[in-house]
Amino acid sequence: MTREPDPQRYCARCGGRLNRYNAETLCGACVSASPDDDQQPPLVPPAFWHVDQMRDALATWHMGRVIFAYRNHPYHGKALPQEVVGTWLGLTQAQLSRIEKGPAPEQLSKLVRWAQVLGIPGELLWFKLPRGSGATLDDVNRQDFLRAALGATVAGAAAPLIELLSTIQPTPIPSLVGAAEIEQIRTTAREFTTWDHTYGGGLVREAIGAQLRYAVNLLNAGCAEKHRADLQSAVGYLGHTAGFMAFDAYAHADARSMFRLAWTCAEEAGDWHLRGKVLSSMARQAIWCGNPDDGLTFIELAMVRSDRLTATERAMLNAARARALAKLHRVEESLRAIGQADEEFSHAAPDNDPPWMAYYDAAQHSGDTGHSLFDLALSGRFATEARSRLHAVVDGHTEAFVRSRAMAGIKLASLTMAKGDPLEAVSFGTVALQEAGHIRSRRAADDLRELAGLAEPHGKATAVEELRSHIGATLART
Repeated sequence: MTREPDPQRYCARCGGRLNRYNAETLCGACVSASPDDDQQPPLVPPAFWHVDQMRDALATWHMGRVIFAYRNHPYHGKALPQEVVGTWLGLTQAQLSRIEKGPAPEQLSKLVRWAQVLGIPGELLWFKLPRGSGATLDDVNRQDFLRAALGATVAGAAAPLIELLSTIQPTPIPSLVGAAEIEQIRTTAREFTTWDHTYGGGLVREAIGAQLRYAVNLLNAGCAEKHRADLQSAVGYLGHTAGFMAFDAYAHADARSMFRLAWTCAEEAGDWHLRGKVLSSMARQAIWCGNPDDGLTFIELAMVRSDRLTATERAMLNAARARALAKLHRVEESLRAIGQADEEFSHAAPDNDPPWMAYYDAAQHSGDTGHSLFDLALSGRFATEARSRLHAVVDGHTEAFVRSRAMAGIKLASLTMAKGDPLEAVSFGTVALQEAGHIRSRRAADDLRELAGLAEPHGKATAVEELRSHIGATLART
């Protein structure tokens, strides 16, 4: 027979049982030892706000979820009690619990006060903090910020360099934005897009993030009405480039925020071409993250007034639709979408396409549709067609598109390993590995893990074992 324990309350700091006569949240020992420790939030490094846990919460525009993520952040060592955080915010434990679990709070004065108390950087919020509030990244200690951005503790020979960088001031925002500034934003977006295609999104995300923050600030500067739409479109173009690089690096919360920014800019500018591209990328991210139904929704949104898009853009969107449908096991619909994509691409006229569509040539089209067929081929259907299209990517892409070529080569090796000759798959995989070693792409790394898993049943063959070993070495470097 078990005995029901008496109801107990525990100290919010040490976890010890509280005396039945103690109505407070801390035991006497904790109160005596550190009477002021829990009276205000701890100082946290800038990197605290940039982990996916916090970014995902901030992206919901729900302060309760942000507070929950704050309390449960690994930085603290253990979850902060609601009683303690509620005290900082002027709330009871019960009130904070309702805020975290209930609908998003909307009273701006409270949102501002809670953000200020917790020290949330203003750049990450969905509402504006009043001037002088102090809750912006610019007010964070510059040396700490640089350390966080570099992801390492600065010591030795590097320390003086960081001291030099800490004196660098942000680029001033011009009072009037014109055609020259707009073209600079477009050029920046094109240059980063070229880098992304060649090396992946992992190496320069901080750099494009800084460029994007500057570009967004230009939206608040003076601008002649005749240039306003071009400015919004240019900022959206840069936002999309930054979002796709974040997606490639698996910074998914950052990617979603940047894609939303780009989408908003496209809508404000009335730029149907940019809108279609952004929604296509949002669909690709959703599909990659295991949400093909959401991906399909983004594609349907992008296809609204598809008559305003070029044939190349419609081919791109239909290829993305086919990928979502394949993930949903809607085989016949997926095949129809591939057919529609092929039909549209046969009418492509590159001179009519916007600049960000320059990458979508025959090799890219083969890759997008070949990846759609890959899932169907693994289940035993259309393997020959899938291999043919993936071959076309490997043979057709130039050095400027190393990432796409490497990823297609990995998929070709995976499909051959699963449905063909393992030794032939090794030859495809070896070539793809050589290229994958020169890029920084979390997506490519996951494709390599998939190839290693498909190779495991054939592991007794020496060549296959060597391939798996080389995959492991490549993943360790990337």
